[in-house]
Amino acid sequence: MSNSLVLAGAGRRLAAILFLAVASLGLAGCGVNTIPTQEEKAKAAWSEVLNQYQRRAELIPNLVETVKGYAQQEKDVLTQVTEARANATSIKVDASTITDPEQFKQFQNAQAQLSSALGRLIAVSEAYPDLKSNQNFLALQAQIEGTENRIAVARRDYIEAVRVYNTELRTFPGIIWASTLYRGNKPMETFTISDEQMKVPQVKFN
Repeated sequence: MSNSLVLAGAGRRLAAILFLAVASLGLAGCGVNTIPTQEEKAKAAWSEVLNQYQRRAELIPNLVETVKGYAQQEKDVLTQVTEARANATSIKVDASTITDPEQFKQFQNAQAQLSSALGRLIAVSEAYPDLKSNQNFLALQAQIEGTENRIAVARRDYIEAVRVYNTELRTFPGIIWASTLYRGNKPMETFTISDEQMKVPQVKFN
């Protein structure tokens, strides 16, 4: 084989490598990686939402037991909180939840019902001076209020991440990649119940 043929072959290989490199950069510049990047950000934000709701659920049994020690006659409210917690934690939540409208609606409604029941339980304490001054109750109340604030932040971050992701699926150039490389990607669901409706009312003791 002559030197000229060897050089020609090496030149073609080099040209092919350069073409692939340029093509890869071109695709990256056209946003081919944007959809999976935004998808991962939205999933991470969703995980934080779940973490904060889980934290709240773990605090509730101790709160119920503390209130029960001072206000056993509030059986209905205690039962409502316990049942709402059981319902909220029994709902199946996985990666498909945020792309399934029905699953997401069930999750959202269950958490809203738990927030409402928990708010009634916190408010009940106003009628029991001994409970209001109980250090364990005050500590649990503070933890729950802190968790509610973190839930609100996590929800806002998730809503924004989903907005960016869903917009990318519907607008140029993302819509091109959504219809070719990422045809399995579905729009994600977002919260339709406001933070105010989801938040446990704060009771300020005198």
